[in-house]
Amino acid sequence: MYGIALDVGTSGFRAQLIDLETKEVIKTSMTMKHPLPGGNVTDHLDFAISIGEDVAHGVIIDAVGKMIEGFDVDPLQISKIAVCGNPIQLSLFQNSEIRDLAYVGRNMRKRLGIDNIQRDARIFKATDIFHRILNLENCLIIIPPAIEHEIGADALAMMVETDFLEQEEPTLVTDYGTNAEMAIKVGHRIITGSAAAGPAIEGQGISCGMLAAPGAITDVDLEDKFWRIYVLNENMDVEKGHLIDPISGTIIERSGIVPVGVTGTGLISILSLAIDTGLITSPPRLKYGRIELGEGIEISEEDIIEAGKAIGAIRAAQLTLIHESGIAYENLETMYMSGASGTYVNPAKARKIGSCPDFTKRTVQFGNTSLSLARDIVLENVKLDVLIELAGNIKADHLMMATSETFKKLYACELGYWTEGMSMEMYRKLLKMSKLPELPAPIADPVLEKRATEDISETGTGRVEVIDDIGITLEELAVGCIMCHKCENECPENAISIKNVDGSFIAEYNTLKCLGTACKRCVSVCPIHALDYKEIKLMHDYSLSVLPTWAAGGFQ
Repeated sequence: MYGIALDVGTSGFRAQLIDLETKEVIKTSMTMKHPLPGGNVTDHLDFAISIGEDVAHGVIIDAVGKMIEGFDVDPLQISKIAVCGNPIQLSLFQNSEIRDLAYVGRNMRKRLGIDNIQRDARIFKATDIFHRILNLENCLIIIPPAIEHEIGADALAMMVETDFLEQEEPTLVTDYGTNAEMAIKVGHRIITGSAAAGPAIEGQGISCGMLAAPGAITDVDLEDKFWRIYVLNENMDVEKGHLIDPISGTIIERSGIVPVGVTGTGLISILSLAIDTGLITSPPRLKYGRIELGEGIEISEEDIIEAGKAIGAIRAAQLTLIHESGIAYENLETMYMSGASGTYVNPAKARKIGSCPDFTKRTVQFGNTSLSLARDIVLENVKLDVLIELAGNIKADHLMMATSETFKKLYACELGYWTEGMSMEMYRKLLKMSKLPELPAPIADPVLEKRATEDISETGTGRVEVIDDIGITLEELAVGCIMCHKCENECPENAISIKNVDGSFIAEYNTLKCLGTACKRCVSVCPIHALDYKEIKLMHDYSLSVLPTWAAGGFQ
């Protein structure tokens, strides 16, 4: 029999097939992005509320079904699937209430009758949600508990899978990603928060960006006057890549591994080195207009702006948590980094540009704690009842950054620095004017400890399989369409096409490309308002509508 550990992350999914007899990971797969339109958790939430929770759920289940199908085992031999993620992603996966996570005001939630939604641990039949696409008749789905309303299983994971809860000195933990979850522990008090950093922190939303996957540039170093790039290989190990002139893009020394893009950790390293070497004069200004990293891979000022928004959101949220905890910045003893970006990033470079506090005495790197917790649940290394008891005993306060005046002031300073070229001297003056503490001097020789060399510590016998085809087609009736094709031409991602189906005009949206409700340029450009991006349905019940023979009852 088999089990599956699944991490439904905001920027992509990761899954592992586990042999329950040998306790070994057989295979690992990942997606390069989230299957829903949009680049962050806010986009996904807005899509589900605007378009329909059933549609959003259908897209997600279709993608997970493709990942399970890719494991190439009889679904009747899968007995359990443990799923971990943040409250929004877990709610969309289960097709449960999400509106309470969308509205900050308690009065609004009361009017909607959603003021006291519980997100307890759940065990239910896989057929409840997979019955149309896979025959998982013998399988149960296990959802770990949330700590509190907005403090989900992902936050529990980053506390449980590290030794965060055992720390006596003030400690901050951050799970780096599109939606960066974080918590600070001061004595017995824990305060949690999250920063909607956006896709750039994981290498998306920039011109040559990608998630941590084979071929991704994950680090750069200076060799003489040239840059040495480091790339993830097929086993997700870091391998020495080309030696490159970052000004001209000339490859001085070729390596056997060819880069295909830049991940978020690589982007942080690039920014740090570019500032050190003067290629960035003052963010986001580039001395030579762009940074060349090889054939077809370059970083522009627009990329720096996108990265700066993400880095700034994370730093502002971290500083806000420290400030609200009541301790001085310099009293923060330890910083824990988890997630793909937290694993692969060079911590010294992350400290230099501000995505990790440079005033802590110690920085410790972990791997993907969300997937680790799911794997431990499958293997019963962590019992569900123990997690339930632990979640009930953790007394955590949740700080909403959207309503925090401290966060708003700090993020305004970050935006000024990263997007407008504001100097650090002016940054410090603004802090003083806002009556916020001054940033302390960086620690000269911090302890840098790496407890995980890879994002996913156990990948199985082969390489991590990247599932590219996770998209699904959505359709909308384009009433009165005149076939001017302005919507198709306006779409920045070529995600929409208009089809004439038996005399009716249908707008088809590719979820893998579509930017979602945050864009809707196709709607605004339509001269006769044939589109509204609301009455959208799945093109078919599910894209796995033609089931393999084993899904119909027998494995051949």
